[in-house]
Amino acid sequence: MLSPEKPLLDEKARIGAILVGSAGNLVEWYDFYVYSAFSLYFADAFFPGDDPVAQMLSASGVFALGFFMRPLGAYIFGRIGDGRGRRAALMLSVFLMCAGSLIIALAPTYAAIGAGAPALLLFARLLQGASLGGEYGSSAVYLAETATPSRRGFYSSFQYVTMIAGQLLALLVLLLLQNLLLDDRALRDWGWRIPFAIGALLAIVILLMRRDLAETSAFEAVKREAEKGSLAALVAHKRETATVVGLTLGGTIAFYVYTTYMQKFLKLSAGLSAAETTWISAGSLLFALLLQPLYGALSDRVGRRPMLIAFGVLGALFTTPLLMAIGETRNAWTAFALVCLAWLIVGLYTSINAVVKAELFPAAIRVTGVALPYAATVSLFGGSAEYVALWLKAQGHENWFYWYASAAIFVSLVVYATMPETRNSAQMKS
Repeated sequence: MLSPEKPLLDEKARIGAILVGSAGNLVEWYDFYVYSAFSLYFADAFFPGDDPVAQMLSASGVFALGFFMRPLGAYIFGRIGDGRGRRAALMLSVFLMCAGSLIIALAPTYAAIGAGAPALLLFARLLQGASLGGEYGSSAVYLAETATPSRRGFYSSFQYVTMIAGQLLALLVLLLLQNLLLDDRALRDWGWRIPFAIGALLAIVILLMRRDLAETSAFEAVKREAEKGSLAALVAHKRETATVVGLTLGGTIAFYVYTTYMQKFLKLSAGLSAAETTWISAGSLLFALLLQPLYGALSDRVGRRPMLIAFGVLGALFTTPLLMAIGETRNAWTAFALVCLAWLIVGLYTSINAVVKAELFPAAIRVTGVALPYAATVSLFGGSAEYVALWLKAQGHENWFYWYASAAIFVSLVVYATMPETRNSAQMKS
């Protein structure tokens, strides 16, 4: 049996494979985040009305529904990734994301076809949700299996580097359109279609790049085993599956608070301008991106569990005070500093959570084991975070969301404190 300790790739080929594998993740998250970044401009095109909060609530509802396709996508792509190879799953996930983005770029508005417009938007988001459900597990496992054991945390951190880079790219496109190319009316009339068209083109480029992606030695070693990626095989790992759910719960809410929701929070709660919210979101995401490999490399030295515990303690204690301070400030620089401070905490989770999940499972069930329980948890808690926050705001109880996020992180802290260290996991050696 081949082992990940003796990879098929030399160092140069390994780095190239990691870059190509993670580049697809960038495009996936660019496409997915473009919806959130530009929803301020296209919400009224699909959801008529005079109340901007109500329109954003409708757009956020479609965003959340897209997340409920992620468990199905995770299961389908898990079976593909564990049964036919990591490369096959990575190819198909990018193809689906391309299709979803192209549909949104060309979709007629409510004024043109009535209720068919939001229905078409929802269909595209469901495709993207299924794609993203498959991409996370496939790319997490591919990076973990391709990396050398002593630098697994560092290399695997590039999954969140590319996730954040994809969101940052979406914001940079927004900044260019807002400040250099189009005025506000043009953005609302037709300019919001541009980033979706860009995403579809980028996905085609990555699809071509992934054609020659090398398969991992870990998959080659188990590709003839029966029931790879099946639910029956996953049930045999109940504790590991429960651990993925628990360690994801608080982290996924925190991640979506400071990514997809933060731009709206800064505008609707802090009262900052659209341009200010975009600059703050872009700057803080760049800061978060730089943190990921630093924290990933640190985990190779100190272990994964101490970093997760640090996130749990700091997140449970400071999420509510930080969100209250951000919501009450009216200064853009203060808001930026507070969001960066929050990322110093959240980065302790984002930089290593993918590799921790991969280290919990044996190769024959690894993609499904990483993807399915993670996707189910994200669908329930991460994807709904923005909707819950906006709904509570509409009800006049915005502060309740702060406590909800803090409580979720505390639940994950209990899991972090009781789970085993995974850095030298025996599962990654077989």
